[in-house]
Amino acid sequence: MDVTTTVDMPRPKIGERPAGDRGGWTMLVLALVLLALAAAAVLAGVAVGGPAALATGIVVGSLLGLAGFVLFAGLTPVAPNEARVLQLLGRYRGTVRTDGLRWVNPLTERSKVSTRIRNHETGLAKVNDLDGNPIEISAVVVWQVADTARAVFEVDDFVEFVAFQTEAAVRHIAGSFPYDAHDRTSLRDNADEITAQLSEELAQRVASAGVDIIESRITRLAYAPEIAQAMLRRQQAGAVVAARQRIVEGAVGMVQLALERLDEENVVELDEERKAAMVSNLLVVLCADRDAQPVVNAGSLYQ
Repeated sequence: MDVTTTVDMPRPKIGERPAGDRGGWTMLVLALVLLALAAAAVLAGVAVGGPAALATGIVVGSLLGLAGFVLFAGLTPVAPNEARVLQLLGRYRGTVRTDGLRWVNPLTERSKVSTRIRNHETGLAKVNDLDGNPIEISAVVVWQVADTARAVFEVDDFVEFVAFQTEAAVRHIAGSFPYDAHDRTSLRDNADEITAQLSEELAQRVASAGVDIIESRITRLAYAPEIAQAMLRRQQAGAVVAARQRIVEGAVGMVQLALERLDEENVVELDEERKAAMVSNLLVVLCADRDAQPVVNAGSLYQ
């Protein structure tokens, strides 16, 4: 049984693109130089003396100092596996992914987005499987932000979005398959197929948020406590029936082989009645659930 799910999510209206950033160390040195020149201009105006020279020194120093502070305001440190999403007057202006000290437009708003690999484990959910049996299931999902622009602008909170979509996907998958079945795909016996479909459905659900699903695994799967004992007895009964079936098949083969060997090697001649008795005795011995207690016949074959 293959459940193919197509999740109809809204198409993303924005995508990540590189920002126009520059190396931050050069801008840091330039900002320090401008501040030093600003201080020198003010001191020079004071040294020359006179209202005109002092005013000129203050004006020039203020302009140079303002330029230096503007350069300082554009400096942005970026850690490894981290990105900065730039926004200017409500418009997306790009993403900085290069780690280290970077310089961007000082007027931009810079949102920090982690691109590290993350784990999310769902809580223990109680769901009805395909046969209507209540089961308890939980899963762990490994995910990573691939498109920072979508993660910031397409959803309110991408971490919460992943959590809710994971819960929905786990519940849908759990309700699409039986817990245990011998003739079809089941949650217990086909874990690899189930987790592959879970990953595929999750990828469709969170693609609009710019998130990639790396792996998903079911961490807990069991019948709900109220039916666990009844289902355990049913499984035990099924196992006993299957074992008995194998025992009977093997016993019939052994009896058939014994009769053929006796006939081929002319060990003893048996009429149909004695063959039936022998078959009955052998099947009792081979199919019994405890050791047989044979009675040795000390007389002839017919006594």
